Amino acid sequence: MAVVSTEVEIVNSLPADKLFKVIANFHTLAPKAVPQVYKSITTIEGDGGVGTIQSHVYGDGVPYTTSKQKFEVVDLNNFYVEYTVFEGDILSDYLDSITHRIKISPTADGASVYKHTTVFNCKGETKPTEEVLNQTNEGYKKVFKAIEAYILANADAF
Repeated sequence: MAVVSTEVEIVNSLPADKLFKVIANFHTLAPKAVPQVYKSITTIEGDGGVGTIQSHVYGDGVPYTTSKQKFEVVDLNNFYVEYTVFEGDILSDYLDSITHRIKISPTADGASVYKHTTVFNCKGETKPTEEVLNQTNEGYKKVFKAIEAYILANADAF
């Protein structure tokens, strides 16, 4: 089984604790901020902590329609979340699962760095193409920037 990973880092103006709160509320925020990517995110089981399972229905701006994910790690003190996509057409024909690792790090000036590592766990030796990896990273950047803009425009919500 092949394993391929990609990573994106985004320096932003939000303090680490505030950004982590945004990440923790991604399920309610993303459909408002980027409806072309996320139509809805529903919690099937759990309270947002380890073991929580969510169902995603995607918008017209992406080439897939659904996924389910399970949270493996939620570390409030270190601003770290890890979850695994285990079901849905997002996995295509060649992926067993996709693991996401999100780490928020504070910067000296009070802002933060968002680091998103994606690990593609392949069924066999077929791997995502370089184009897919680039599209993945560019997609994360666009979603992040849209959510950041939404938060800055709706500062009272967070």
